[in-house]
Amino acid sequence: MSTDLVVEVAAGVAVLTLNRPAQLNAYTAEMGALLSRAYRECDEDDDVRAIVVTGAGRAFCAGADFSGGATPFDSPQDVAAFSASPIDPPAFELRKPVIAAVNGHAIGIGLTIALQADIRILAEDAKYGVVQVRRGVIPDCMSHWTLAHLTNLGVAAEVLLTGRTFDGPEAVAYGIANRALPAAQVLDGALDMARDIAVNVAPMSAALSKRLLWDTAIRGYTPRQVASLETQLHHRVMGTPDAAEGVAAFVERREPRFGSRVSRDWKALPEPPTSPSR
Repeated sequence: MSTDLVVEVAAGVAVLTLNRPAQLNAYTAEMGALLSRAYRECDEDDDVRAIVVTGAGRAFCAGADFSGGATPFDSPQDVAAFSASPIDPPAFELRKPVIAAVNGHAIGIGLTIALQADIRILAEDAKYGVVQVRRGVIPDCMSHWTLAHLTNLGVAAEVLLTGRTFDGPEAVAYGIANRALPAAQVLDGALDMARDIAVNVAPMSAALSKRLLWDTAIRGYTPRQVASLETQLHHRVMGTPDAAEGVAAFVERREPRFGSRVSRDWKALPEPPTSPSR
């Protein structure tokens, strides 16, 4: 069993740790396959209410692994099997909130993997960059889409087309990161947020809200279409035991005991109206 990814689940939070610290967690195809499998398993596990992705040691992921004989940018032996987006599903397609605890350097695919998370907490003094254009290839992991939606076209163009590196505060200023903390505090900050979600957020509410948020970006819903979907999803959750429990816990000033199970109760979002109503 490979140890390139370590999975730990406790108190509703799954921590997925890229685990090649001697190589600064340089990315390998095996690591990508393990992360993909962990994402799928966490998404189906009702004991997992939030996911944290981080790196062992002093880096999150220093980019592609160049330690072998052939470089990862050589022509693939199996062209049909190659994908520039090897993390499948990407974090934004899961139904659980995913927080990237970027505890150190994240370069190339190391950063583009983190860009697929819902929330990013970065180390202040580490280096970040989507540097592929400086290696003679192009950015990966859907970063031409994620960056343009997290920030704006101008910022995405600067990051992707220059390939330059930047630090945590600059990433926050760009809109790439939610916050930057001292490196030693990054994982704890992410865990605090994940544990708060695990305790206080209804699983189905989080799943529906996340899917609507990302589907709106992916499918380009109009405000009126979003209003229609929000209304339909309100009808789905209003009057449920979780809705009653959320109010009761708030009134009684206690932690809620939500009972919905995403693996059992999930239904895909409805389709929005094709012509927005007025």
